[in-house]
Amino acid sequence: MGNLATYRLHAIIEGTVQGVGFRYFVADSAQALDITGWVRNRWDGSVEVMAEGSKPELDIFLNALYRGPRAADVRGVNPKWLEATGEYSSFQVRMTSS
Repeated sequence: MGNLATYRLHAIIEGTVQGVGFRYFVADSAQALDITGWVRNRWDGSVEVMAEGSKPELDIFLNALYRGPRAADVRGVNPKWLEATGEYSSFQVRMTSS
């Protein structure tokens, strides 16, 4: 990421986003953009994402979250911009969480 400032994006994605390959779509998108963090399903049927990277890459990534994979029906994305911590070294698919 060179000397670009790092940002953190936390997002909750709602709609038909479980059982449609959404988490793997997110992981592939993140890895292609050199973004670190994680994605997981939530018990309420939504998907949660925590991602860190440069602002231009995170903007592209956020657009991908609104689109989702072909089988998904994204009805809402709730993004929050936070201060990056640099705690992630890769992007992972995590287990379901409340």
